Amino acid sequence: MTVPATYSPHAPSADDQPAGAAAPFVERHLGPDDDAVARMLATIGQPTLDALVDAAVPEGIRLQEALQLPEPLDEPSVTAALRELAERNQVTTSMIGLGYHGTVTPPVIRRNVLESPSWYTAYTPYQPEISQGRLEALLNFQTAVADLTGLPIANASLLDEATAVAEAVALMHRAVRGKSDRVVVDPDILPQTLAVLRTRCAPLGLQIVVPDSLDDGLPDGDLFGLVLQLPGASGAVRDHAALIAAAHDRGAQVTVAADLLSLTLLTPPGELGADVAVGSTQRFGVPLWYGGPHAAYIAVRDGLERSVPGRLVGVSVDADGRPAYRLALQTREQHIRRERATSNICTAQVLLAVAAGMYAVWHGPDGLRAIAERVHSHAVGLARTLRAIGVTVVHDAFFDTVLVRAPGRAAEVVAAAAEAGIDLGQVDADHVRIACDETTEVHHLEVVVRAVAGASDGAADDNVEVARVDHAETVIPEASRRRSGFLTHPVFHEHRSETQMLRYLRRLSDADFALDRGMIPLGSCTMKLNATTQMEPIGWDGFAGIHPYAPAARVDGYLDLIGQLESWLAEVTGYAAVSVQPNAGSQGEFAGLLAIAAYHRSRGEDQRNVCLIPSSAHGTNAASAAMAGMRVVVVTADDNGAVDLDDLRAKLDDHGDAIAAIMVTYPSTHGVYEARITEVCRLVHDAGG
Repeated sequence: MTVPATYSPHAPSADDQPAGAAAPFVERHLGPDDDAVARMLATIGQPTLDALVDAAVPEGIRLQEALQLPEPLDEPSVTAALRELAERNQVTTSMIGLGYHGTVTPPVIRRNVLESPSWYTAYTPYQPEISQGRLEALLNFQTAVADLTGLPIANASLLDEATAVAEAVALMHRAVRGKSDRVVVDPDILPQTLAVLRTRCAPLGLQIVVPDSLDDGLPDGDLFGLVLQLPGASGAVRDHAALIAAAHDRGAQVTVAADLLSLTLLTPPGELGADVAVGSTQRFGVPLWYGGPHAAYIAVRDGLERSVPGRLVGVSVDADGRPAYRLALQTREQHIRRERATSNICTAQVLLAVAAGMYAVWHGPDGLRAIAERVHSHAVGLARTLRAIGVTVVHDAFFDTVLVRAPGRAAEVVAAAAEAGIDLGQVDADHVRIACDETTEVHHLEVVVRAVAGASDGAADDNVEVARVDHAETVIPEASRRRSGFLTHPVFHEHRSETQMLRYLRRLSDADFALDRGMIPLGSCTMKLNATTQMEPIGWDGFAGIHPYAPAARVDGYLDLIGQLESWLAEVTGYAAVSVQPNAGSQGEFAGLLAIAAYHRSRGEDQRNVCLIPSSAHGTNAASAAMAGMRVVVVTADDNGAVDLDDLRAKLDDHGDAIAAIMVTYPSTHGVYEARITEVCRLVHDAGG
């Protein structure tokens, strides 16, 4: 959908503006007026902006034709267009589960974190002296994760649960030093996690084994790692202690992908003996947003802290002996050993990690447990009611998700619930998954019971009452119940009133320097000030309240929005097609290298596995290449970051038909637009890369 520009009383129409005048949005958003631009140009000795471009950007790499894009809209028109897209998404009550759940974002967090430019415009906390507020907020996140998982070390977030599991598998493989290439994966793992894991393991030569069941123990054969899901994708709660011990007896490491809210009631992975725990923090107050972004977490046992991907916030002291926060053991551009890089995680999801951590601060241990108990009691009451009318509930032990058997009628159950505005998860022709969450109410359960009964041999009239369950009641087995405390630090007990929380958030933001205060001219791809018009829609239900597995017919607005963005980016970049699936620039690098590797395989050139990387490139480049199964060869760059063509030719000669690709940062990390980029590409293409 392309919405034409319309007249707005808040801004002059295009007809009222002189030729070449900037759109009102540009003037308002960028700030400098003609006088300010003239003063800046005079300072650097350039008469006009065109002259500046002539001096800075070589003629040979400039775009010569106008981009074929729609005419720009003023801000009211953009808001109207986005409203129309949001309204085309049908917001329903989602009980689909699979790692995504309805949640309530506390208004004090929504307004003062997610919607506050003092948080959403803050630069990646490379410089601790101007990032103390965010570092404290991230330390809260790490503390909450470590406490809930029962493991001593947690990092400052990863990108999403699926890639977090992949990072954990790579970590486990490094920990056992290549004694095996087989990892055993829980058959009850989330499907999106298994799909990502298959993609990530293939380039590394790691074999995934998914047995039909783990009820009788681990499969035969060697293994370096075991991945378990807690609770399972089906909702089942299983006691994994024996499996974890068996894996350790065979020299393997163990990762548990755990639902963080469930760990207020379930024995945490660390107490089960797991080496690593990963998962999503989405249900800690972060909207669904059709699948993301959401902060993932990773926590590890002692001894694995130096293998943790991403960043960890540590507590140190400043020059005056006062407590001070800093990034410790960080994996970022300047610290990655290029030829030996293992993970391309860099910034991760700071804003969403802050929001999730503040959710834990706001509710505290008692509040989180109360939410979990309410969710669990709804699931128990639903299961009890369904059994009372003759419906088979598959699992006896579960936390929030009930799996029911409806032989040959699962589609009917899902359709009946959807007709009443509730989306359930159809597992197969015979089974339906029903997930409760923080937003679930009794009337939702009543609709579900009628839908299941109407398509099964059970019987329920329109006045059905769901069994009320006391929060103290549970179907979690004794051995799987949590006995240990969590969130004992004072920060999780001090901010119960909105006034206290508001002042705490303000104090932290005052200890930071973000774009609402001034500019940090570091030139990073993470530096940006999103316009308020762009940020407002993230809070609309039509965008925020959509489950990623919602039926396609319900998300017409999202699909149109994504299609628009893909086509516009293809036009801007000059490519035939664009994918917006990668959830970070580093993941885009990785996806591109996988595409290059697949291209070479399609031509029968599997031997092409060398990725050339200039010494001036971003540090994540080398890690992405290593993750894609390529060998990294560094090409010399000069003091401006430009590729040394003589060294490039020498490396191409040395590696011949093993050349797969070159990754060039453009402009370079020094900010230089390299005029020789065309020559660099030609040389690599001539070598078959």
